[in-house]
Amino acid sequence: MKKAIVGLIGLGLLGGAVNVMASPESDRQEVIKYFTTKYPNISIEDYVYGALAFDADSKAQYDAIMEFPPYESVLEKGRKMWETPLKSGKKYADCMPNGGRNIAGNYPYFDEKLGKVVTLEDALNACRVANGEEAYKLGDKGTMGTLTAYMRTLSDGMLMNVKVESPKALAAYEDGKKTFYSRAGQLNFACATCHIQNAGVRLRSELLSPVLGQTVHWPVFRGGDNLVTLQSRYQGCFKQVRHVPDKQGSAKFNNLEYFHSYMSNGLPMQASVFRK
Repeated sequence: MKKAIVGLIGLGLLGGAVNVMASPESDRQEVIKYFTTKYPNISIEDYVYGALAFDADSKAQYDAIMEFPPYESVLEKGRKMWETPLKSGKKYADCMPNGGRNIAGNYPYFDEKLGKVVTLEDALNACRVANGEEAYKLGDKGTMGTLTAYMRTLSDGMLMNVKVESPKALAAYEDGKKTFYSRAGQLNFACATCHIQNAGVRLRSELLSPVLGQTVHWPVFRGGDNLVTLQSRYQGCFKQVRHVPDKQGSAKFNNLEYFHSYMSNGLPMQASVFRK
């Protein structure tokens, strides 16, 4: 497996490979150490802004846009979906702890009974099916994407709190970690190639975003009201490196999201946000 892992400067990996048996928390601390060493003038809290943390002008433009977000109508549609009773007469809030407030930062989580990682989208679809509705298609921005975008606003500011607490959960986390660091596709890139090793570097005209804080703000709205979900972005990244992507909701992508989200633990959720 070591041959499949990207060697990175920092993380104690110069010319080496990821220590796949390190604990999740030590992984996260090593990532923090890497970025604070490479970019000492950027505070950890600022990484919730993604690539904007590296460019003050872009951050100022973002702040101006966020005064009057161009996607308010989408969130309003999501609010109506959230509040509309399902066929059983219950609402989504009835399925969720605390009525769905301040819980999104706990996702994904490993469900011991199901023996797999459960994402927030999975939980919403489970609620739909349990109350007589058909599951939404994952990645459909008009249904699941819109509903998730609104629900995550109910946890805005919540600190990410993904947990890995059992051997099976750790195995899922390690599988996601392997995907994140493994080179793939005709371009032979890994997620880590862009989002750790080259985070803050320009690719064409755009700065590459860091893994720290990367999962706190999905779905995002690109260029206005074009909603993009996290796993649809995974698919896009895979295609960009000329690698056949998995389906959204696959074990591979759910495990990747599990690892990916753990790396942002302790950072506040930012929902919903604009990106280029």
